[in-house]
Amino acid sequence: MTSTGQPRARDIGLEFPGTPGPFNAITDVAGVEVGYRTLIEGEGALSVGRGPVRTGVTAILPRGRAGLGRPCSAGWFSLNGNGEMTGTTWIDEVGELAVPITISNTHAVGECHTGVIEWVNEVHSGRGREWLLPVCAETWDGYLNDINGGHVTPAVVRRALDSARSGPVAEGSVGGGTGMNCYGFKGGSGTSSRRIAFGAETFTLGVFVQANFGARAELTVLGRPVGTQLDVPNPMQAPARPEPPAPAGAGSVIAIVATDAPLSPGQCKALARRVPMGLARTGTTGSFFSGDIFLAFSTADDRESTTNFPGGEISETEIESHRMMPWNRMNLFYSATAHAVEEAVLNSLIVNQDMTGRDGNFSPALPHQALLELLKQ
Repeated sequence: MTSTGQPRARDIGLEFPGTPGPFNAITDVAGVEVGYRTLIEGEGALSVGRGPVRTGVTAILPRGRAGLGRPCSAGWFSLNGNGEMTGTTWIDEVGELAVPITISNTHAVGECHTGVIEWVNEVHSGRGREWLLPVCAETWDGYLNDINGGHVTPAVVRRALDSARSGPVAEGSVGGGTGMNCYGFKGGSGTSSRRIAFGAETFTLGVFVQANFGARAELTVLGRPVGTQLDVPNPMQAPARPEPPAPAGAGSVIAIVATDAPLSPGQCKALARRVPMGLARTGTTGSFFSGDIFLAFSTADDRESTTNFPGGEISETEIESHRMMPWNRMNLFYSATAHAVEEAVLNSLIVNQDMTGRDGNFSPALPHQALLELLKQ
């Protein structure tokens, strides 16, 4: 169950390959913390600046609050670039991630960027306060939310970061996923994890998605195309409104993959490239109007950053050595990524409820019983 007590995909009887960790969440990777700030207010006609509001912020701390500034190996991949994830050029340059990750709506990226900088200066004032490149990602919630209303502020972002914790993770319409739709149903935040046996060691891989993609007709659950058979209102066929909805399949998906296995930056990038395999298992073919952007990181080497300004004399003790997974064993992590992504997307749909937003725009929850009946046939 989620931290809110709602049933998840496994709780309603869906079975997935692989063995999850105790929380079946990205927080099964030791040190990773997730926080939310959810904004739900108002109803009726859109009044820019007043609402209705259906949005929020998700914060992911790769090493938790205590490990802020300590780098993780990292890599990222874009399946389709109709979206934004800041900080990725620096990740390309050095193969490291040492800052919190935030995910919100498309027009809140700037506020997230500012909020992260303010928060780092507040809680860790001695760590790179004059030079920060936050990782801020987005998906579009303008169908349900007053996206131009400026409701996500740096203060909201700071509260999301302050709330980050380990343990069970809330899913569905929470944080940055509050106003999102997925496969023509209410989408949002979802997570899952896998345990990976490697000789005498067991590693953990966790995934978090902000799911806001896919057309109803594409939805596939455990290999069965069910979208066209689920007869519930389609949010892309709502009554007339001041501006049209996005095309079916649009909206974007952000995925974050974390692991405690010792991976190089190149191997992290390879994990990020496997996220589309998990998305495809749920039916999507990758819409041109969807920004599909993925980031993977490894917490294995806990060390001080070497990307800050150097001081003193050069010493041979500065040379680093790292463990790294053999490339010919990476299939274990590729399959775990694909399976965890599939389950995280379905969790984002199943742990959810109907939502009505701006101008009466309606997003129905995925009907559990109807889905199970179809899967029995």
